[in-house]
Amino acid sequence: MISATGLQKAHGARTLFHDVTIAPKRGQRIALVGGNGAGKTTLLEILLGIQDPDGGEVHRPKGIEVGYLPQDIIDDPQGTVLEEVMAGAGNLAELAQQLAELEQRLGDVNDPNHDQVVERYGDAQSRFEQLGGYALESEAHRILAGLGFRPADSARPARELSGGWRMRMALARLLLSKPDVLILDEPTNHLDVDSVGWLEAQLAAWPESLLFVSHDRDFIDGVANQVIELSGGTAIQYAGGFAEFVVAREARIQAIEAAAAQQQRKLAHTERFIERFRYKATKAKQVQSRIKALEKIEAIEVPGTDELKARFAFPPPPRSSRIVAELTNVEVRYPDDDKPVLSEVDLVVERGSKIALVGPNGAGKTTLVKLLVGELEPTVGSVALGANVQFARFEQHQADELVPTRTVYHEFESSVAASSGRNLRTVLGSFGFPGDAADRLVGDLSGGECTRLALAKVLADPVNLLLLDEPTNHLDLPSCDLLEDALSAYPGTVILVTHDRHLIRGVAESLVEVRDGMAVQHLGVDEAVLTPTAETQPTRNISPAAARSGQSSGNGSTRQSLSGGAAKPGSAGPSKAPSRAASDKATSAPGAAGTSGTTKSKAQVRRDSAESRQASNKVLRPLRQAMNKVERQWEAAEARVADIQAQLGDPALYENPDEVERLSKDHHEAKDRAAELFDAWERAVADLEAAEQGR
Repeated sequence: MISATGLQKAHGARTLFHDVTIAPKRGQRIALVGGNGAGKTTLLEILLGIQDPDGGEVHRPKGIEVGYLPQDIIDDPQGTVLEEVMAGAGNLAELAQQLAELEQRLGDVNDPNHDQVVERYGDAQSRFEQLGGYALESEAHRILAGLGFRPADSARPARELSGGWRMRMALARLLLSKPDVLILDEPTNHLDVDSVGWLEAQLAAWPESLLFVSHDRDFIDGVANQVIELSGGTAIQYAGGFAEFVVAREARIQAIEAAAAQQQRKLAHTERFIERFRYKATKAKQVQSRIKALEKIEAIEVPGTDELKARFAFPPPPRSSRIVAELTNVEVRYPDDDKPVLSEVDLVVERGSKIALVGPNGAGKTTLVKLLVGELEPTVGSVALGANVQFARFEQHQADELVPTRTVYHEFESSVAASSGRNLRTVLGSFGFPGDAADRLVGDLSGGECTRLALAKVLADPVNLLLLDEPTNHLDLPSCDLLEDALSAYPGTVILVTHDRHLIRGVAESLVEVRDGMAVQHLGVDEAVLTPTAETQPTRNISPAAARSGQSSGNGSTRQSLSGGAAKPGSAGPSKAPSRAASDKATSAPGAAGTSGTTKSKAQVRRDSAESRQASNKVLRPLRQAMNKVERQWEAAEARVADIQAQLGDPALYENPDEVERLSKDHHEAKDRAAELFDAWERAVADLEAAEQGR
């Protein structure tokens, strides 16, 4: 497999990392984490040979197939979506093309080489069948469906797709090719929550080497069995998923802090000795000895002290009316579509509510946002903002609009009201650009730093309604934490579109599931809605018009009101007279008296189906989580056994009998622990299988 030792890399006077060693093994699923600008993408590109290191060596064995998904796709695909994905199958794809050409020649019975063509076709067909070629196309369709493509999209020209859908297509191609080493740079950035859940399940079972960069805690926890943190110019590897990484990292930092404190105490004691006896002749030799010892001591550095100090401080917003926005009987159609994107949607957004829009890409989430900001007019119905509503909107591609030749300060200055009277450098510091960082060129920033700057431009002026579309794309984990804290404390109204399930849980008081033309409210954060399983995900449709606009076709209808104050579980919320939207919600809710006779409406059937899926997921999800948790613990225990075995293999160890005895005891305990966890894992698998069969 690919391996690297002693890697060093600097950008100008700034050292990204030094003495980095990495060697992904078969079966290891490694998450590479670290702050924005730490050099994660640079490290991946060095491993791939795209960049050269300043020092160190990279070993890439011949014959190893490596698949790479970068953050941005710049190629110009020529074939259909299916053809582009199938091309990832390498030799099998070439064999399929050869079969197609031979089939055409078989029809020409006058060909003097017809018998040879028949023989070649038979040989090629036999090889194709032996290699599983006939299952290849169905596998490609399965992967495309999991990533949000509908069957009809397979025949569409790939060049018609937007950048986000091309990224999905490239990911599908990699998954189909099954390379020996799969390297993914933030693969969830262009996915919806449905596709993130599907991809998480696929990669959790990936049998080869996997190295990926992600800032999505849930995704890392569901996929990784190893975590490498790139921080402070070094790389530290931890066994287990994200939860285990956090615990192990904290323990490591505490140990380093304790060692550093002890070192400081010894240094202080030595310095006091030197000062006390510096001029005493009888102690001169001892003083000089201690001075030389001090010069040789290398100070212990505590990691993490230079992490991001941003605060994402929002200026106090003006007060808006109680009803921030209301959509009444809204329907939206695109000219090329027969079916509406959204139909009969009644939504009421109240002051102070924090709402997350979830659902597959193209289902209509961005359409709802465009309706609210007046960028799109409804085909039917009306949209109204309340009195004194002032909004700011962050779009997921907003960072691409920054001017690379400007400094951070001048780029920020161009968007802030001249009459604000605030110190712009202080504001920039609250978004992670303190001091000289504000004078860096935008073109030298990492993807996450560009996202922070774009957020700063949008959020700098006071508003009472925030509409955020994928604000965490490219943000590192500390920045995501700070954004979560800021949004939780923000007194205004938030409408959030994101695939980051951790952020949704931390901020949202209610979910609005946008799917198949419907907008269904879920009070609180329902895990079955937030992370639908492959069994509960309905087919997702992408119309030709949707590919151009970022939306999708759908049908069905709902009348649903959003009351932010009442959405928070356990809170009575603000009182108000029932609106028409609220009355409609009451009569259309599952189990309401408004359902006549025994015939259920299409919307009622969908709701009943959704409730059934949710009930099933409430049973299955804890079992899956328990199985994954035990599996990670078992892997960590196996790693502990291997570590002790390596120590016991050191001949120098046996010079210390006490240490040998201790390690031998630890080895027995570690093996017993690993065996117990393996049994627990088998029981968890059996429980999950029994529950799935009993559904």
